[in-house]
Amino acid sequence: MPKCAVITGVTGQDGSYLAEFLVKRGYRVVGVIRRASGPNLSRIEHLQDQIDLRPADLLDQLSIVRLLDEVKPDEVYNLAAMSFVPTSWEQPVLTGDINSQGVTRVLEAIRQVNPKVRFYQASSSEMFGKVREVPQTEVTPFYPRSPYGVSKVFGHYMTVNYRESFGIFGCSGILFNHESPRRGLEFVTRKVSNGVARIKRGLSNKLALGTLDAKRDWGFAGDYIRAIWLMLQQDRPDDYVIASGVTHSVRDLVEVAFSHAGLNWQEHVVVDPKFHRPAEVDLLVGDATKAHRELGWAPEVDFEALVKMMVDADLDRLGPRQPVSSTSTAGVLDTRG
Repeated sequence: MPKCAVITGVTGQDGSYLAEFLVKRGYRVVGVIRRASGPNLSRIEHLQDQIDLRPADLLDQLSIVRLLDEVKPDEVYNLAAMSFVPTSWEQPVLTGDINSQGVTRVLEAIRQVNPKVRFYQASSSEMFGKVREVPQTEVTPFYPRSPYGVSKVFGHYMTVNYRESFGIFGCSGILFNHESPRRGLEFVTRKVSNGVARIKRGLSNKLALGTLDAKRDWGFAGDYIRAIWLMLQQDRPDDYVIASGVTHSVRDLVEVAFSHAGLNWQEHVVVDPKFHRPAEVDLLVGDATKAHRELGWAPEVDFEALVKMMVDADLDRLGPRQPVSSTSTAGVLDTRG
């Protein structure tokens, strides 16, 4: 009998990649959608005949209990969240209710229905915030700098508490920034790749960004999904940093993206203070040694390949490529790579 996995946040970037990954491994995949939200199913449109979509809500524990009782999963992956950091400043209470207490509701539902269910919690590098050490590991103290980061710390430690208090097989993946062509347009990587494509296609001429100096550890979401799954296949539950171990600035991101499209970024990028966070996180870089050693995991797609992949996808989405010389910044580079 195939394993059954429940994925909250199945319509998001990570959820869609995880659903694909598990379907290929013969899982019965149950994706959780909020009945009232009118979910955008575009990322999982190609999977809808292979997965089972069920209504439930992290704000409603009874709906989660009913779902687990009905589908009887072996694994639960909690990927649903208010995930955009700037929005967490605009809606801090809702962010806390979903990202913090939402985790508690899922854990409590597991404890009530079947404590043997294996649980994955999507923690975040944003928990490190104003970092205490570089690079960051599983034992680096947290210092979150946003309501989002604070809410993720709560969910992280609640998972630890249910693991230690009730014996729940609960793992938290402290994932550093992971991107893909399925990333939302509000995130800086996709904002850049889409902005480059729009400029290349003549749909706009400027791209407004916040600070260019913030540094992040960026990887490919498809690689990181593999690590998530591996955590729940181990003999004992634990927490893992998942990261590339290499840091790049937003300026690096911009330079690679514009160069790949044969454009000079300095002619198009403007810095707009309205995109600055109230409290900025300046440097995040993870040490995934534990994941390498215990999970046998390592990323396969590097930073430049990731950025080029995203630019190519947005160019394809906006129209056919125009082959040009790669030697002129005024022309167009053949972006097929």
